Amino acid sequence: MLEIQTDNAVPAPQQANTAPSRKFSPEVRKGLLGLGLGNALEWYDWMVFGLLSAFIGPNFFPSTEPLSATLNALAVFAVGFAFRPLGGILLGTLADRIGRRRVMLLSIMLMAGTTLVIAITPSYATIGAWAGIILLVCRVLQGISTGIEAPLSTSHAVELAPEGREGYVAGIMSFYVNIGILMASLVSFLCSLVIGGAAMGEWGWRVPFIIGALFGFVVLFLRRSLPETLKDEEMATNTPRAVWKGVGKHWLSVLAIVFVVGAAQAYNYAWNVGLPTAARSGFKEDPTAVFALTTALAVILVVGSWVIGKLADGKAMSRWFLVTRVLAIPSVFLMLLYVQPGIGGFAAVLLGGSIVLVLNMTLYNVVSSSLMPRNIRGTGVALGYGIGVAVFGGTASYLLVWFQSLNLTWIFPVYVAVLSILSIVFYLAARRSNGIFVGK
Repeated sequence: MLEIQTDNAVPAPQQANTAPSRKFSPEVRKGLLGLGLGNALEWYDWMVFGLLSAFIGPNFFPSTEPLSATLNALAVFAVGFAFRPLGGILLGTLADRIGRRRVMLLSIMLMAGTTLVIAITPSYATIGAWAGIILLVCRVLQGISTGIEAPLSTSHAVELAPEGREGYVAGIMSFYVNIGILMASLVSFLCSLVIGGAAMGEWGWRVPFIIGALFGFVVLFLRRSLPETLKDEEMATNTPRAVWKGVGKHWLSVLAIVFVVGAAQAYNYAWNVGLPTAARSGFKEDPTAVFALTTALAVILVVGSWVIGKLADGKAMSRWFLVTRVLAIPSVFLMLLYVQPGIGGFAAVLLGGSIVLVLNMTLYNVVSSSLMPRNIRGTGVALGYGIGVAVFGGTASYLLVWFQSLNLTWIFPVYVAVLSILSIVFYLAARRSNGIFVGK
């Protein structure tokens, strides 16, 4: 018989009660706000760089040929994905050694500081090749930061919350992620509208980065009062050797996390990046209409994550995960309906798949956290998350457009369906072998 384990850390005042309250204390609410806003900042900064790459490239690289400069900027953008697993390994191990709070502070300091450096770095015309080098170093550090921010902040939030509130935590953390994505689009649009295209290319692109940096320092202030969820005795015994021995013992859980995260992120990047790119470049759809529909998708994700968190609150997260992941298998084949130009067809596919997308994107981080025991959760979850995002999420939009260019569009939904099936298989195998450590 499967043994289900839980190890939620409950704030001290609640531990004295025989029946812990399901209500959030003011301390926990403030902690969730700081953790959630950090997720919003991570996704804001990540999306802003991609959205403004056409302006960033000519400012940091030789601008004799704008397309080459833009491609250089996108290559630097991709470097950040490659360094996410390293961030999980380094900062995840640190989080299990010295505690969650300190690493959460370090993560936001890295993101806010490097965003500010990008905003104020002189252009290639002023300092030459050093501009590109500084940009590359900043993106490497941001990749390391994002490698720990999402997985550890969710784990930290789960450990802070009262037992049984995992569904709410999943909803609120996903809500903040989607707020960050929506903010990136809105800020970029408003800056372009107010400043104008020419000025955006010269200096206006820096404004969204300055806003991101200021936002980061606000989050840093909020995180100063984060409660620590690891006990002193746990940190004292968590040597790097002990941490990695524990991760090795739970290797099947790490493998499950790779596919739980990878399948969700492949679906996510296909819908948020791949399909819009195919619509603009492959089918030559009106860019304004495409951006309007992607904004509508972002709104659905924001509202949907909140609603799903409410619906899943107090329910068995494992059951919710299995149902939503099974639904992802047929729904990803909706993209095969968009095979010829037509904004109506694009809208139907993009918005038609949005419900299953928001179901999967709301739950996957909490489900990942549930697969690792608390004393090695920072390392195990961050490692699986970093590999899943880098290998499957970071390549999804490229693969979709590439298969489409070869008239082999059907391969991509098969690929995502297989990833979804593997995530279910490995999740059930890990749950049977090691149990789950959060929720039921």
